[in-house]
Amino acid sequence: MTDVAEARYELVISVDARRSGEYDDIEKTRMRARIYRVLETAFTHTKVARDSLHLEDRGDGVLVSVSGQVPVARLLGLWMVEVHEKLRDENRALRVPLGLRVGMHVGPVLHDARGIAGRAVDLACRLADSTVARQLLDAERADLVLAVSGSLYEDVVSGGGKFIEPARYSAARLELKEGPVTAWFHLPGRPAPAMPVAPATRPGARADADEASDADDVDHADRTFDSGDSGGSGARYHVQGDMSQHTGNVYQQPVHIGRTTGDAGRRKG
Repeated sequence: MTDVAEARYELVISVDARRSGEYDDIEKTRMRARIYRVLETAFTHTKVARDSLHLEDRGDGVLVSVSGQVPVARLLGLWMVEVHEKLRDENRALRVPLGLRVGMHVGPVLHDARGIAGRAVDLACRLADSTVARQLLDAERADLVLAVSGSLYEDVVSGGGKFIEPARYSAARLELKEGPVTAWFHLPGRPAPAMPVAPATRPGARADADEASDADDVDHADRTFDSGDSGGSGARYHVQGDMSQHTGNVYQQPVHIGRTTGDAGRRKG
């Protein structure tokens, strides 16, 4: 068993494809090949050595951890520029363009024979899978959206740097299973995005939704939150988590990005 003390402080990058479930088997294979071409070309052009990377295939995306020896600013700056340019190049020949959601966070990462784990991994995946990231891709008709954690924004993005422009990021408050967090969103090559505003929730709608989830055996988390950066509009968003079983937003089994672990998710009381 890996000792927590052996965790490495690394940058975690979660990459997900937009609406991957709409691809048939043949197109999904081509989509996956495009994702890897985009990422690997960007790593090569950014001079990030292959032995500095850990890559895990996620079917419709890729989970990456980058050694602490590689400057984080290089990934936030030049690497994101290269990803964007290569993605645009891939999309020129496509009738339906490939859209990517990228989540980034820095923190302790545990490595074992099966891959990586840890809260830093969880958070990066939550950011890429957030409803705000999904909505921005559609609302802005963009190819790429980047979501970074609040700590990564404060520690690196806010200081600026080559190809890093903090004024082009917008904040949103997310309510995740682990608790509320602030995330910052960026659309490469564009001004700071306007945060999407969801329709107001009618009284009793949350209870109705909970009852529906009880009856339908919903298999993913879908929780609401207030945006702390919406100018007092009281906007609420839905945040999707990894595959799990829940009733009334109380999780009935432990979950960890698509797999069960321990007993952390059991109902109390």
